Amino acid sequence: MRVNFVLSEVATGLRRNLTMTVAMILTTAISLGLMGTGLLIAGMISEMKEIYYDKVQVSIFLTDDVTDEQRSAIEAQLQESPEVQSYLYESKDEAYARFQQQFSQQPELVENTPPDALPESFRVELVNPERYPVIAEQFPNGQGGVDQVRDEGDFLDRLFSLLNGARNATIAVAVVQALAALLLISNTIQLAAFNRRTETNIMRLVGASRWYTQLPFILEAAVAGLIGAALAVGGLVLTKVLFVDRTLAGPIKAGIIPPVDWGQIAVISPVIAAAGVGLAGIAAYVTLRLYVRL
Repeated sequence: MRVNFVLSEVATGLRRNLTMTVAMILTTAISLGLMGTGLLIAGMISEMKEIYYDKVQVSIFLTDDVTDEQRSAIEAQLQESPEVQSYLYESKDEAYARFQQQFSQQPELVENTPPDALPESFRVELVNPERYPVIAEQFPNGQGGVDQVRDEGDFLDRLFSLLNGARNATIAVAVVQALAALLLISNTIQLAAFNRRTETNIMRLVGASRWYTQLPFILEAAVAGLIGAALAVGGLVLTKVLFVDRTLAGPIKAGIIPPVDWGQIAVISPVIAAAGVGLAGIAAYVTLRLYVRL
């Protein structure tokens, strides 16, 4: 097999159908970029679950007019309750200091929040976080100095449901884009084979195998898929540098959301490259076998 001839045929084919090749590359890049984004979101969700669910607490917020007797009574109930593993009292000043630390990267929010806006509370860690209703019954809202009892687990469930929905939507769009890319690859290969039918017929007449005549078309699709994968990885890198590391710097520094490490992108990049090359090559091969006679 003449490698130089095959490579020259690949380069010629990519140049000859330049417009469709560019469209194929861009469509592939978008689908692979969305796939990579979905994988990164999935990784972030897993890390966030490890961070938050291990620290799930029940917050008992007190009213502004709570008395010392009511506060002591609540603390005594917490000490006696078998459902409580540990608890921490947080005054208004302590709550505001924690708020300032968490949102130190957003000074406008801190400046517009008065020090007395955050209520004092008991932050309770349960032996079994699923037993939250028991604590809610022991401390009914509006009674004995209790303003409200809030389970952070409910909020986390809604948050992760939203994040899972965003991940699934991203992957769904990626699948649709991938189907569009595969159809475009198929059409491009059919057009390329039609334009070079005279050359391939001559090659078959002089004894070239069917595999030998099909290989340049498969490699064209694979090269286009590889370029699309490279663009997708480049898009992920730019997203990390320009969006994640800048726009989300505050929440990341405060520990609200986990960072996106270069290692994660390095792990995902080979997957994206393999998907781009593999799907494009397979699509080209199937097209040649089903629709083109070389």
